[in-house]
Amino acid sequence: MLIVSALAIAIQAGVPILTWGPPGVGKTATINMLAAKLNLPLEVVLASIREPADFSGLPVIREHGVNMEPPAWAWRLAQAEKGVLFLDEISTAPPAVQAALLRVVLERVVGDLSLPPGVSVVASANPPEQAVGGWDLTAPLANRFCHLYWSLDVMNWVDGMIRGWDLLDLPKLPADWEDLIPAKQNLIASFIRHRPHLLLQVPQSEEQAGKAWPSPRSWSMASRLLAAASRVQADEDVIAMLIAGCVGEGACLEFLAWSNDLDLPDPEEILANPEQLNLPERGDQAFAILLAVITAATARLTAERWTAAWSILARAAEQGKKDIAAVAAKKLAAARKPELPLPTKELREFVPLLQKGGLM
Repeated sequence: MLIVSALAIAIQAGVPILTWGPPGVGKTATINMLAAKLNLPLEVVLASIREPADFSGLPVIREHGVNMEPPAWAWRLAQAEKGVLFLDEISTAPPAVQAALLRVVLERVVGDLSLPPGVSVVASANPPEQAVGGWDLTAPLANRFCHLYWSLDVMNWVDGMIRGWDLLDLPKLPADWEDLIPAKQNLIASFIRHRPHLLLQVPQSEEQAGKAWPSPRSWSMASRLLAAASRVQADEDVIAMLIAGCVGEGACLEFLAWSNDLDLPDPEEILANPEQLNLPERGDQAFAILLAVITAATARLTAERWTAAWSILARAAEQGKKDIAAVAAKKLAAARKPELPLPTKELREFVPLLQKGGLM
Protein backbone atom coordinates (compact mmCIF):
# COMPACT_ATOMS: atom_id res chain seq x y z
CA MET A 1 0.00 0.00 0.00
CA LEU A 2 1.22 3.50 -0.84
CA ILE A 3 0.27 4.84 2.57
CA VAL A 4 2.53 2.29 4.28
CA SER A 5 5.53 3.48 2.25
CA ALA A 6 4.62 7.08 3.03
CA LEU A 7 4.35 6.25 6.74
CA ALA A 8 7.69 4.45 6.77
CA ILE A 9 9.43 7.40 5.11
CA ALA A 10 7.85 9.97 7.43
CA ILE A 11 8.64 8.00 10.60
CA GLN A 12 12.30 7.68 9.62
CA ALA A 13 12.42 11.37 8.61
CA GLY A 14 11.02 12.41 11.98
CA VAL A 15 8.02 14.31 10.58
CA PRO A 16 4.82 14.01 12.67
CA ILE A 17 2.11 12.05 10.87
CA LEU A 18 -1.65 11.96 11.35
CA THR A 19 -3.51 9.14 9.62
CA TRP A 20 -7.22 9.65 8.93
CA GLY A 21 -9.65 6.86 8.22
CA PRO A 22 -12.86 5.14 9.28
CA PRO A 23 -12.81 2.76 12.28
CA GLY A 24 -11.65 -0.77 11.59
CA VAL A 25 -9.48 -0.20 8.48
CA GLY A 26 -6.24 -1.24 10.22
CA LYS A 27 -4.60 2.07 11.17
CA THR A 28 -3.50 0.94 14.63
CA ALA A 29 -2.47 -2.54 13.50
CA THR A 30 -0.35 -1.12 10.68
CA ILE A 31 1.45 1.30 13.02
CA ASN A 32 2.22 -1.61 15.35
CA MET A 33 3.64 -3.67 12.49
CA LEU A 34 5.61 -0.72 11.11
CA ALA A 35 7.26 -0.01 14.45
CA ALA A 36 8.22 -3.68 14.82
CA LYS A 37 9.57 -3.84 11.25
CA LEU A 38 11.68 -0.70 11.79
CA ASN A 39 12.87 -2.06 15.15
CA LEU A 40 11.44 0.92 17.06
CA PRO A 41 9.89 0.75 20.55
CA LEU A 42 6.22 1.74 20.44
CA GLU A 43 4.30 3.65 23.10
CA VAL A 44 0.54 3.88 22.53
CA VAL A 45 -1.23 6.76 24.25
CA LEU A 46 -5.01 7.07 23.92
CA ALA A 47 -5.56 10.82 23.75
CA SER A 48 -9.28 10.71 24.58
CA ILE A 49 -8.72 9.41 28.13
CA ARG A 50 -5.78 11.68 28.98
CA GLU A 51 -5.65 14.98 30.81
CA PRO A 52 -3.58 18.00 29.73
CA ALA A 53 -1.10 17.26 32.53
CA ASP A 54 -0.33 13.89 30.92
CA PHE A 55 1.45 15.86 28.17
CA SER A 56 2.42 19.16 29.80
CA GLY A 57 3.67 17.37 32.93
CA LEU A 58 2.50 17.02 36.53
CA PRO A 59 3.81 19.72 38.89
CA VAL A 60 6.09 18.23 41.56
CA ILE A 61 7.70 20.41 44.25
CA ARG A 62 11.47 20.03 44.53
CA GLU A 63 14.07 21.87 46.59
CA HIS A 64 14.98 24.14 43.71
CA GLY A 65 11.41 24.77 42.55
CA VAL A 66 8.54 23.04 40.73
CA ASN A 67 9.27 20.37 38.12
CA MET A 68 6.77 19.37 35.44
CA GLU A 69 7.19 15.60 35.64
CA PRO A 70 6.47 13.56 32.50
CA PRO A 71 4.57 10.23 32.57
CA ALA A 72 6.24 6.81 32.47
CA TRP A 73 5.78 6.31 28.71
CA ALA A 74 7.86 9.43 28.02
CA TRP A 75 10.68 8.21 30.27
CA ARG A 76 10.69 4.85 28.49
CA LEU A 77 11.07 6.52 25.08
CA ALA A 78 13.82 8.79 26.42
CA GLN A 79 15.76 5.85 27.80
CA ALA A 80 15.41 3.89 24.54
CA GLU A 81 16.65 6.98 22.60
CA LYS A 82 14.40 6.01 19.70
CA GLY A 83 10.84 4.87 19.12
CA VAL A 84 7.35 5.82 18.01
CA LEU A 85 4.90 7.76 20.14
CA PHE A 86 1.49 6.72 18.80
CA LEU A 87 -1.34 9.09 19.78
CA ASP A 88 -4.44 7.04 19.05
CA GLU A 89 -7.90 8.55 18.57
CA ILE A 90 -6.54 12.10 18.64
CA SER A 91 -9.74 13.55 17.18
CA THR A 92 -11.54 12.61 20.41
CA ALA A 93 -9.14 14.74 22.49
CA PRO A 94 -10.84 17.91 23.80
CA PRO A 95 -9.33 21.33 22.98
CA ALA A 96 -7.47 21.57 26.31
CA VAL A 97 -5.67 18.28 25.61
CA GLN A 98 -4.97 19.35 22.03
CA ALA A 99 -3.33 22.51 23.38
CA ALA A 100 -1.12 20.41 25.67
CA LEU A 101 -0.07 18.31 22.67
CA LEU A 102 1.38 21.24 20.70
CA ARG A 103 4.92 20.99 22.12
CA VAL A 104 4.78 17.19 22.18
CA VAL A 105 4.06 16.95 18.45
CA LEU A 106 6.34 19.69 17.15
CA GLU A 107 9.25 19.73 19.62
CA ARG A 108 8.85 16.27 21.23
CA VAL A 109 8.83 17.87 24.70
CA VAL A 110 6.76 16.23 27.44
CA GLY A 111 6.67 18.21 30.67
CA ASP A 112 10.31 19.12 31.37
CA LEU A 113 11.60 16.17 29.34
CA SER A 114 12.88 16.49 25.77
CA LEU A 115 12.48 13.26 23.83
CA PRO A 116 15.49 12.22 21.69
CA PRO A 117 15.56 13.00 17.93
CA GLY A 118 15.11 9.28 17.27
CA VAL A 119 11.52 9.42 18.57
CA SER A 120 8.82 9.98 15.93
CA VAL A 121 5.24 11.05 16.56
CA VAL A 122 2.37 9.30 14.79
CA ALA A 123 -1.32 9.91 15.45
CA SER A 124 -4.51 8.44 14.11
CA ALA A 125 -8.01 9.82 13.91
CA ASN A 126 -11.48 8.95 12.74
CA PRO A 127 -13.37 11.76 11.01
CA PRO A 128 -15.24 13.74 13.72
CA GLU A 129 -18.62 12.53 12.46
CA GLN A 130 -17.47 8.91 12.93
CA ALA A 131 -15.74 9.37 16.28
CA VAL A 132 -17.50 9.09 19.64
CA GLY A 133 -17.40 12.62 21.03
CA GLY A 134 -15.24 13.72 18.12
CA TRP A 135 -13.78 17.19 17.74
CA ASP A 136 -12.29 19.07 14.80
CA LEU A 137 -8.57 19.50 15.35
CA THR A 138 -7.47 23.02 16.23
CA ALA A 139 -5.56 24.78 13.45
CA PRO A 140 -2.28 25.04 15.43
CA LEU A 141 -2.26 21.29 16.13
CA ALA A 142 -3.37 20.26 12.63
CA ASN A 143 -0.61 22.34 11.00
CA ARG A 144 2.02 20.39 12.94
CA PHE A 145 1.17 17.14 11.13
CA CYS A 146 1.49 15.62 7.70
CA HIS A 147 -2.02 14.25 7.09
CA LEU A 148 -2.36 10.90 5.35
CA TYR A 149 -5.73 9.46 4.34
CA TRP A 150 -6.41 5.75 4.63
CA SER A 151 -8.10 4.04 1.72
CA LEU A 152 -9.22 0.44 1.92
CA ASP A 153 -7.75 -1.74 -0.84
CA VAL A 154 -10.01 -4.77 -1.12
CA MET A 155 -7.52 -6.99 -2.96
CA ASN A 156 -4.73 -6.21 -0.49
CA TRP A 157 -7.09 -7.11 2.35
CA VAL A 158 -8.10 -10.39 0.65
CA ASP A 159 -4.44 -11.22 0.03
CA GLY A 160 -3.59 -10.50 3.66
CA MET A 161 -6.39 -12.69 4.94
CA ILE A 162 -5.16 -15.58 2.80
CA ARG A 163 -1.37 -15.28 3.12
CA GLY A 164 -1.04 -13.41 6.40
CA TRP A 165 -0.16 -9.82 7.15
CA ASP A 166 3.39 -8.64 6.60
CA LEU A 167 5.11 -5.44 5.51
CA LEU A 168 7.58 -6.17 2.74
CA ASP A 169 10.04 -3.91 0.90
CA LEU A 170 9.77 -0.97 3.26
CA PRO A 171 11.92 1.98 2.15
CA LYS A 172 14.96 2.43 4.43
CA LEU A 173 16.55 5.86 4.58
CA PRO A 174 20.36 5.82 4.28
CA ALA A 175 22.47 7.72 6.80
CA ASP A 176 23.18 10.58 4.39
CA TRP A 177 19.61 11.28 3.29
CA GLU A 178 19.52 14.70 5.00
CA ASP A 179 22.19 15.93 2.56
CA LEU A 180 19.33 16.36 0.06
CA ILE A 181 17.33 18.72 2.29
CA PRO A 182 19.02 22.00 1.21
CA ALA A 183 18.35 21.27 -2.46
CA LYS A 184 14.68 20.54 -1.78
CA GLN A 185 14.37 23.64 0.41
CA ASN A 186 15.72 25.71 -2.47
CA LEU A 187 13.29 24.10 -4.90
CA ILE A 188 10.33 24.93 -2.65
CA ALA A 189 11.68 28.45 -2.02
CA SER A 190 11.87 28.98 -5.79
CA PHE A 191 8.25 27.84 -6.12
CA ILE A 192 7.02 30.16 -3.34
CA ARG A 193 8.90 33.06 -4.91
CA HIS A 194 6.89 32.31 -8.06
CA ARG A 195 3.59 31.67 -6.16
CA PRO A 196 3.89 33.85 -3.02
CA HIS A 197 0.18 33.58 -2.21
CA LEU A 198 0.70 29.88 -1.42
CA LEU A 199 3.11 30.48 1.45
CA LEU A 200 0.26 30.87 3.95
CA GLN A 201 -3.39 30.03 3.40
CA VAL A 202 -5.24 29.48 6.68
CA PRO A 203 -8.67 27.97 5.89
CA GLN A 204 -11.73 29.89 7.02
CA SER A 205 -13.77 26.89 8.14
CA GLU A 206 -12.92 24.96 11.31
CA GLU A 207 -13.23 21.65 9.46
CA GLN A 208 -10.66 22.59 6.80
CA ALA A 209 -8.38 24.26 9.36
CA GLY A 210 -8.16 20.88 11.09
CA LYS A 211 -6.59 19.28 8.00
CA ALA A 212 -3.53 20.08 5.81
CA TRP A 213 -2.94 23.65 4.59
CA PRO A 214 0.04 25.73 3.46
CA SER A 215 2.16 27.59 6.01
CA PRO A 216 5.89 28.25 6.41
CA ARG A 217 5.99 25.33 8.86
CA SER A 218 4.16 22.87 6.62
CA TRP A 219 6.30 23.79 3.59
CA SER A 220 9.38 23.15 5.72
CA MET A 221 8.03 19.71 6.63
CA ALA A 222 7.29 19.09 2.95
CA SER A 223 10.91 19.85 2.01
CA ARG A 224 12.14 17.32 4.56
CA LEU A 225 9.78 14.64 3.31
CA LEU A 226 10.57 15.45 -0.32
CA ALA A 227 14.27 14.94 0.41
CA ALA A 228 13.63 11.63 2.19
CA ALA A 229 11.28 10.30 -0.49
CA SER A 230 13.61 11.37 -3.31
CA ARG A 231 16.58 9.71 -1.62
CA VAL A 232 14.85 6.30 -1.66
CA GLN A 233 13.37 6.93 -5.13
CA ALA A 234 9.84 6.64 -3.83
CA ASP A 235 6.90 6.28 -6.18
CA GLU A 236 5.55 9.59 -7.53
CA ASP A 237 2.20 8.86 -5.89
CA VAL A 238 3.93 8.47 -2.51
CA ILE A 239 5.72 11.80 -2.98
CA ALA A 240 2.45 13.49 -3.91
CA MET A 241 0.74 11.93 -0.89
CA LEU A 242 3.41 13.26 1.48
CA ILE A 243 3.48 16.78 0.05
CA ALA A 244 -0.32 17.03 -0.07
CA GLY A 245 -0.39 15.76 3.52
CA CYS A 246 1.65 18.80 4.56
CA VAL A 247 0.30 21.67 2.45
CA GLY A 248 -3.01 20.42 1.09
CA GLU A 249 -3.98 18.99 -2.26
CA GLY A 250 -4.35 22.26 -4.17
CA ALA A 251 -0.93 23.66 -3.24
CA CYS A 252 0.63 20.24 -3.81
CA LEU A 253 -0.75 19.94 -7.33
CA GLU A 254 0.50 23.42 -8.22
CA PHE A 255 3.96 22.65 -6.84
CA LEU A 256 4.27 19.31 -8.64
CA ALA A 257 3.07 20.76 -11.95
CA TRP A 258 5.54 23.65 -11.61
CA SER A 259 8.51 21.47 -10.62
CA ASN A 260 7.82 18.94 -13.39
CA ASP A 261 7.82 21.79 -15.91
CA LEU A 262 11.16 23.23 -14.75
CA ASP A 263 13.41 20.77 -16.58
CA LEU A 264 16.41 21.81 -14.45
CA PRO A 265 19.92 21.01 -15.74
CA ASP A 266 22.48 19.19 -13.62
CA PRO A 267 24.15 21.84 -11.40
CA GLU A 268 27.44 19.93 -11.50
CA GLU A 269 27.59 20.31 -15.28
CA ILE A 270 27.11 24.06 -14.95
CA LEU A 271 29.83 24.30 -12.28
CA ALA A 272 32.20 22.38 -14.55
CA ASN A 273 31.50 24.73 -17.50
CA PRO A 274 30.47 28.19 -16.19
CA GLU A 275 31.14 29.86 -19.52
CA GLN A 276 28.37 27.79 -21.14
CA LEU A 277 25.65 29.09 -18.83
CA ASN A 278 22.66 30.37 -20.75
CA LEU A 279 19.75 31.09 -18.43
CA PRO A 280 16.15 30.75 -19.68
CA GLU A 281 13.92 33.80 -19.97
CA ARG A 282 11.51 32.47 -17.34
CA GLY A 283 12.46 34.08 -14.05
CA ASP A 284 11.34 31.16 -11.89
CA GLN A 285 13.44 28.72 -13.93
CA ALA A 286 16.50 30.94 -13.77
CA PHE A 287 16.07 31.42 -10.01
CA ALA A 288 15.76 27.67 -9.41
CA ILE A 289 18.83 26.94 -11.57
CA LEU A 290 21.04 29.46 -9.76
CA LEU A 291 19.94 28.30 -6.30
CA ALA A 292 20.61 24.68 -7.27
CA VAL A 293 24.09 25.56 -8.52
CA ILE A 294 25.03 27.54 -5.41
CA THR A 295 23.67 24.82 -3.13
CA ALA A 296 25.77 22.22 -4.95
CA ALA A 297 28.86 24.45 -4.78
CA THR A 298 28.55 25.18 -1.04
CA ALA A 299 27.88 21.54 -0.19
CA ARG A 300 31.45 20.70 -1.30
CA LEU A 301 33.21 24.03 -1.39
CA THR A 302 36.70 24.10 -2.90
CA ALA A 303 38.67 26.99 -4.36
CA GLU A 304 37.81 25.83 -7.87
CA ARG A 305 34.08 25.50 -7.18
CA TRP A 306 34.06 28.83 -5.30
CA THR A 307 35.51 30.63 -8.33
CA ALA A 308 33.21 28.80 -10.74
CA ALA A 309 30.13 29.73 -8.70
CA TRP A 310 31.01 33.44 -8.77
CA SER A 311 31.65 33.22 -12.51
CA ILE A 312 28.18 31.75 -12.96
CA LEU A 313 26.56 34.55 -10.94
CA ALA A 314 28.48 37.16 -12.93
CA ARG A 315 27.27 35.61 -16.20
CA ALA A 316 23.71 35.60 -14.84
CA ALA A 317 23.97 39.33 -14.12
CA GLU A 318 25.29 39.93 -17.65
CA GLN A 319 22.27 38.07 -19.02
CA GLY A 320 19.85 40.46 -17.31
CA LYS A 321 19.22 38.34 -14.19
CA LYS A 322 21.05 40.54 -11.68
CA ASP A 323 18.19 40.64 -9.14
CA ILE A 324 17.89 36.87 -9.19
CA ALA A 325 21.65 36.35 -9.01
CA ALA A 326 21.87 38.70 -6.02
CA VAL A 327 19.84 36.32 -3.86
CA ALA A 328 22.17 33.45 -4.73
CA ALA A 329 25.20 35.70 -4.18
CA LYS A 330 24.19 36.29 -0.55
CA LYS A 331 23.97 32.53 0.01
CA LEU A 332 27.35 31.95 -1.61
CA ALA A 333 29.09 34.77 0.27
CA ALA A 334 27.76 33.49 3.61
CA ALA A 335 29.40 30.09 2.92
CA ARG A 336 32.88 31.53 2.29
CA LYS A 337 35.82 29.86 4.01
CA PRO A 338 38.66 32.08 5.34
CA GLU A 339 41.18 30.70 2.86
CA LEU A 340 39.04 31.48 -0.19
CA PRO A 341 39.88 34.80 -1.92
CA LEU A 342 37.19 37.22 -3.03
CA PRO A 343 37.01 37.24 -6.85
CA THR A 344 37.10 41.01 -7.41
CA LYS A 345 35.96 41.03 -11.03
CA GLU A 346 32.97 38.71 -10.57
CA LEU A 347 31.93 40.40 -7.31
CA ARG A 348 31.70 43.87 -8.77
CA GLU A 349 27.95 43.68 -9.43
CA PHE A 350 27.14 42.46 -5.92
CA VAL A 351 29.46 44.50 -3.65
CA PRO A 352 26.84 47.03 -2.43
CA LEU A 353 24.36 44.27 -1.59
CA LEU A 354 26.93 42.17 0.28
CA GLN A 355 28.24 45.19 2.20
CA LYS A 356 24.72 46.12 3.23
CA GLY A 357 24.13 42.57 4.48
CA GLY A 358 27.39 42.57 6.47
CA LEU A 359 28.89 39.83 4.30
CA MET A 360 31.84 41.95 3.18
